[in-house]
Amino acid sequence: MDTTFNALLLNQVDEKTQANVKTINQSDLPEGEVLVKVNYSGINYKDALAVTGTGKIVNQFPFVTGIDFVGEVITSSDENWQTGDQVILTGWGVGERHWGGYAEYAQVKAKWLVPLPAELISAQQSMIIGTAGFTAGLCVQEILDAGVKPEDGDIIISGASGGVGSFAVALLANMGYSVYAISRSSSQDYLTQLGAKKIISREDGSADSRPLEKSRWAAGIDTVGNKVLSRMLAEMNYGGVIAACGLAGGFKLSTTVMPFILRGVSLRGIDSVMYPTKQRAAIWQLIGKNITEAQYKLIHHSNISLTEIANTCTQILQGEIQGRVTVKL
Repeated sequence: MDTTFNALLLNQVDEKTQANVKTINQSDLPEGEVLVKVNYSGINYKDALAVTGTGKIVNQFPFVTGIDFVGEVITSSDENWQTGDQVILTGWGVGERHWGGYAEYAQVKAKWLVPLPAELISAQQSMIIGTAGFTAGLCVQEILDAGVKPEDGDIIISGASGGVGSFAVALLANMGYSVYAISRSSSQDYLTQLGAKKIISREDGSADSRPLEKSRWAAGIDTVGNKVLSRMLAEMNYGGVIAACGLAGGFKLSTTVMPFILRGVSLRGIDSVMYPTKQRAAIWQLIGKNITEAQYKLIHHSNISLTEIANTCTQILQGEIQGRVTVKL
């Protein structure tokens, strides 16, 4: 029997993107070994660009976006997944090139899924984390892999009030690190509650810098790029490491080789989309062990329905929402 269900379907009319909740059939779904009943999805910046048509995220229509989701396996032709398994999906071009989580059902490739660590994270919490929190986990793991310990010095995080930054602050603070956060002053109370030791203004964090400045940071997580990343590099301690995962401030980078050859600084790029499946479960474990219930509540802005996604995406792009929004299917 061909099941019918609701989805937020994107279409283009007169070169403008329209997002409407429609009833579609299971046969409309793209090919994949696993059919998942979606419980929750999340709204990420990339989703907001796709739904509003502001960014060129989607180039095929009709389309279902939603770059992450959690749900229950309904059927599977892959031996690794059984009916009833709780699974998470982030990355792999889902919500961009392959239909995503803004639907009551999703059909995807088996290798894209990881098990929900239900003993540590609930279904809704996994989407409060979502792609943003998973990316933060990758950044934190990069710092751990570099051997940076709490006693080595302070950690700097840019774009700290965003999804990635919020989880990075919380994770590192809970693991005993001293965290400094670059953000707008209005986020001070929020970031302090998450565990930040001190807030640095956006203006100071993006000020022009010399090739080398006074050493200040043992490590950093950068979600902004451009001048912010340039200054972070100039202020790294000897042997410091920066995990770079964003370009909200632009993709250009003005720096010199001096931080790298005179202080042994490492700049490590972070990509959550194609990160190897076999290593993903460990990142979810890392996050689940180091985020408190109070921090989930602080980061979680709201829980909405399919019909509210379009308006919420507009609010996100206008900077009217702080924290993570989950979608209950």
